[in-house]
Amino acid sequence: MADKDYYAILGVDKNATDDEIKKAYRKMAKKWHPDANPDNRKEAEEKFKEVGEAYATLSDPQKRKMYDQFGTAGANGSYSGGFNGFNGFNGFNGGTYYSTGGFGFDDMVDDFVSSIFGGGFGRSSRTATKTGPRKGNDLRYNLDVTFEESYTGTKKEIVINKNVKCDTCHGTGAKPGTSVQTCSVCHGTGKVKKAQSLAGFATIQTVVTCENCRGTGKVIPNPCETCKGKGTVRKQVTLNVDIPAGIDDGQTLVVQGKGEPGVNGGEYGDLYINVRVKKSSIFTRNGDNIECTIPVTITQATLGANIKVPTVGGEEEEFAIPEGTQSGTKFTLKNKGFKKLHSNSSGDLIFTVSVQIPKKLTKEQRALFVELAKTMNEQPPAKKRGIFG
Repeated sequence: MADKDYYAILGVDKNATDDEIKKAYRKMAKKWHPDANPDNRKEAEEKFKEVGEAYATLSDPQKRKMYDQFGTAGANGSYSGGFNGFNGFNGFNGGTYYSTGGFGFDDMVDDFVSSIFGGGFGRSSRTATKTGPRKGNDLRYNLDVTFEESYTGTKKEIVINKNVKCDTCHGTGAKPGTSVQTCSVCHGTGKVKKAQSLAGFATIQTVVTCENCRGTGKVIPNPCETCKGKGTVRKQVTLNVDIPAGIDDGQTLVVQGKGEPGVNGGEYGDLYINVRVKKSSIFTRNGDNIECTIPVTITQATLGANIKVPTVGGEEEEFAIPEGTQSGTKFTLKNKGFKKLHSNSSGDLIFTVSVQIPKKLTKEQRALFVELAKTMNEQPPAKKRGIFG
């Protein structure tokens, strides 16, 4: 394996003091902690691992001395040449060196990271996630509603497949009458230390996941026959969901506690409902406003009239359009739009008048239009433009 430049990884000079190394480690650990880089977690894990390895070596005077002379091979004790004649291993006096499985950090590094992040990162994000309470998985569901339902609000019954607590063992995973026991190998920590002597000079102690409990810290001697010790079973569940008035297409409703059950006493996950609103043949939505087109006859537009304007709620509103209304004129019905979420106010209903020109006339209607035409210019004069158009 190629040597790693631990000084470059921490961003310090080879002559850096212990205090400078510690400060550099704090800075780089915060920068590359996986929990602080959710969008680039894989790279962050590798960087965080390197930062931890670098600090574990450079913060230890003896390891740093070995690293400066022999590189990473000297720091991790795998260098095999020249040690009998060198005071390196003799100076170790049979000391014990620690490394961990997984990330490759020792216990000291884990504790130090935890102190930096106040327990929010570091060990709590790794070992505690297996042996401590963990929130259950969140679920997602796509729900279609009509345009009218998004306007008025509605209740929907949905059916989802999810893991639920086993009714037989009540989620413990143990056969009724028996109980879950603390792992006798790791004593509930989920980790065990394995010691290996290195040519009689030093002992390397590696911290790995406990094979007996698979890192959970608990064992089930008599598993539940229904759930096979998992504590959960797959089941089809029916839920009633309230869809609030004013919900828009693409918005997400969060139903807390309706996800899957937690682990080790952790809380339930949440249910995320992605709402998809179907299109209306009459109305369109623009923010909290509703828009539509209302056809009127040529005589209604010319003389003015009281017209019926449909609303999304199903009722009709009477509206008086003035005489001489032109096609394309917009009118507004206040507070007849969508209810604004988390508010008592509503948008407006804006309708556009479309004047309908008759395609066919009876003889009587044509005669009347002819008489009307005689009293008016047959063609309105074109508007004059200025020199600039």
